[in-house]
Amino acid sequence: MPRLGEAQIGDELKSLIGWEYLDNSLRKLFRFKEFMDGIRFIARVAEMAEAADHHPDMHINYTRVTFTCSTHSEGGVTDKDVRLAQQIEQAFASQTG
Repeated sequence: MPRLGEAQIGDELKSLIGWEYLDNSLRKLFRFKEFMDGIRFIARVAEMAEAADHHPDMHINYTRVTFTCSTHSEGGVTDKDVRLAQQIEQAFASQTG
């Protein structure tokens, strides 16, 4: 799967509110009320990622969880990362909404 150019990534970020392009990856920090809310969210994302065979980096800092999406084999962001970021957003909206 080919790596996306910066213009393509910029276009995709218009619909991924709060996500940023940094160090050849898509990244977003999510905040939760309680520690276990973040842990449950990570479990949901892990199931989605495993089903897609595309795994984000996940960093837990108490009630804050950061996801970083990049296709390592391509050295940057591909459509797989955009789709995963969209799925993470949908999961977050359904958990908090």
